[in-house]
Amino acid sequence: MMPTVSMTVNASGAAAAARAHQVVVIVDVIDMSTTCEAALDAGAYAVYGAAPDNARCPVNVNPKEIGVTAGTHAVKTGTDVILIAEPRVGTDDERMNNISKVLEGVQKVGAKIGAVLPNIGAETAKLVDFKDRVVIAATGTGGVAFDAAVTAGAPAVLTATVARTLRKKGTAPAEAGVKRALEEAKRLNTGITVVAATANSMEDILAAEYLVKLILMNNG
Repeated sequence: MMPTVSMTVNASGAAAAARAHQVVVIVDVIDMSTTCEAALDAGAYAVYGAAPDNARCPVNVNPKEIGVTAGTHAVKTGTDVILIAEPRVGTDDERMNNISKVLEGVQKVGAKIGAVLPNIGAETAKLVDFKDRVVIAATGTGGVAFDAAVTAGAPAVLTATVARTLRKKGTAPAEAGVKRALEEAKRLNTGITVVAATANSMEDILAAEYLVKLILMNNG
């Protein structure tokens, strides 16, 4: 069975796709999903998105539970958690103050925090060694949409980007995201919904449209 493919926008769209039991693919080109792609390039074991403390959206989010899930993953695999947060320009304390709920979840399961980094896309991979570590990107659009999809019960939530990373350029970043989405959809025997993290971002909308077309081209 070939997976169905659709596109939507915003955290509310991500939650609706989750309730329809779709594989949800979050696209936040500047910068969350590009940051996550760079982390995966650099060998991260897994990437998660979460809402920061000040998130305001019309659907439920649960950043503490994301912290619990990611922290449990880290403990089970014998690694630590890298937190990625905003502001892009600021101190670690400022970033930590914005993500206390995520931090609470990570600490609840006894996972260690290895680093707190800014959400700056591909360049994030230069800041620390990501190999075999668990990443949580707690950000205002992509993180919120990811969190909303998880909280609404999506069978799988992934990220994708069209922006180049340190190890991929051209169509390679998009192709990597499409490959992950198709593999999960086929494994779960369900469809795929690509989510532009915010309707106010033309780059997210255009990237999501491109990814949908690429999925259709590779959906054989």
